[in-house]
Amino acid sequence: MPDPSALEALTKRLGPPRIASLIVTIWGDAVAPRGGSLWLGSLQQILDHFGCNPGQVRTAMSRLTEEGWLARNRVGRNSFYRLGPRGEAAFGAAARRIYRTVPPAWDGQFRLAMTSDPAVVEALVASQFGQAAPGLWIGLRGAAEALPAAATVLMATPRHLAEARDLAARAWPLEAIAAAHERFVEAFAPLDELRPEAAEALPLRLRLVHEWRRIALRDPALPDALLPERWPGRDAAALAARLYARLVPAAEAWLDEAGRAEAGQLPPAELAGRFGLG
Repeated sequence: MPDPSALEALTKRLGPPRIASLIVTIWGDAVAPRGGSLWLGSLQQILDHFGCNPGQVRTAMSRLTEEGWLARNRVGRNSFYRLGPRGEAAFGAAARRIYRTVPPAWDGQFRLAMTSDPAVVEALVASQFGQAAPGLWIGLRGAAEALPAAATVLMATPRHLAEARDLAARAWPLEAIAAAHERFVEAFAPLDELRPEAAEALPLRLRLVHEWRRIALRDPALPDALLPERWPGRDAAALAARLYARLVPAAEAWLDEAGRAEAGQLPPAELAGRFGLG
């Protein structure tokens, strides 16, 4: 029996992805930087690599359209999709968190909010606040402007670094996030030793981003001063950036050739800033 391909080996390590969630990753990573629209036939070609049959894809697309993640445009007998209202609202902020290579700057202060209002809590979590105690939420950066008017946010300066680290450890699930980083490295480190076939470059890149997205959107991107020593997130982020840069050229070549939007060939990609790309 021949050796499994890089994608088959990765799927064996991670299991198959959920189709609808993977489609969201495809739009964010590969379609949005190229104008935002993609023909359903091009999408099916990508998902064939993941063993997704047309019936499964149609079901997932219908659900994503109903939920506002995507919007459909029919041209003749062909269906094209682009981001819907919910997708447009979510993608910009998510992309900044997914593709960052270093934590944003920290001014040394915590933002404190006390609330049990579900709407305010949802906004706090979206702004990367962590819960330090029942009703007490802590953030690091000037996110208060994006919060509802009902949220009262106070500034607090820790007395010393040990106190700040203790508070961070209580507010955010750092052990669980560290374990997720370690699993990511274990799953993707074998790719660091390989030069995958060009045909697999795009699906491998998409699976890389798909798994990294699940971690990055949970990770509060704490400054090094607040993190435990030997934080595995540093190695995980470096690996993600290396693999992404290696897979981009062949992946983009496939999209140049096979990706289609209403006007025909997809426009050139705008990937500057993603994982430090120039």
